[in-house]
Amino acid sequence: MTAPLTPSQPPPHDPEWPPPPPPYQGPDGDPITAAEVVQGLVVTAASAVAGAVLGVLWVWLAPTVQLISDGKGVYLRDSEGEAAIGADGTFVLLALAFGAVAGLVVFLVRRKGGVPLVLGLAVGGVLGSLLAWWLGTKLGPTADVIAHAKAVGPEVVFDAPLKLQMGAAAMLAWPLAATVVHLLLTGLLGPRDPEPGPWDAGKR
Repeated sequence: MTAPLTPSQPPPHDPEWPPPPPPYQGPDGDPITAAEVVQGLVVTAASAVAGAVLGVLWVWLAPTVQLISDGKGVYLRDSEGEAAIGADGTFVLLALAFGAVAGLVVFLVRRKGGVPLVLGLAVGGVLGSLLAWWLGTKLGPTADVIAHAKAVGPEVVFDAPLKLQMGAAAMLAWPLAATVVHLLLTGLLGPRDPEPGPWDAGKR
């Protein structure tokens, strides 16, 4: 008596046999391609250049701190004013807006997302904030307060140089807003992974 033969492969016409498994992509998905790296670099450069616009808007919209000299020293005209805090708040709000717009634009252009794009948004946001900070201080009133006071004379009100009291904390507003908005949009509206097939269960 001979045992029934078991075919090593299913007949192609058998509708009850499951389809062959798709090629396995690995647990982490597709590798990062050179094109995605280039896209991340473009996002970084574009965000950094946009920092110039942020710097100009900061000079234009930030409240000014007014100083006055009596010929011997320089003093705040209004010691109880909140203009210094307002300058920081203006920078942070503008940076948050720039970051949110950057995250939205990158998502609309590249809905698939990817690590290089997120890194580009983060690094570009920091570079853009640094450029805005530097440009704002250059375009604003001079940082040489003593020379400025001597130039205008005693008892004459003049504007103090534009400064950021929050410093490094303000530099994080743009990259945080950009990455959070982009990740939220990608998670909510980005392309979905394909449904698992009959062969996917054996990979776990």
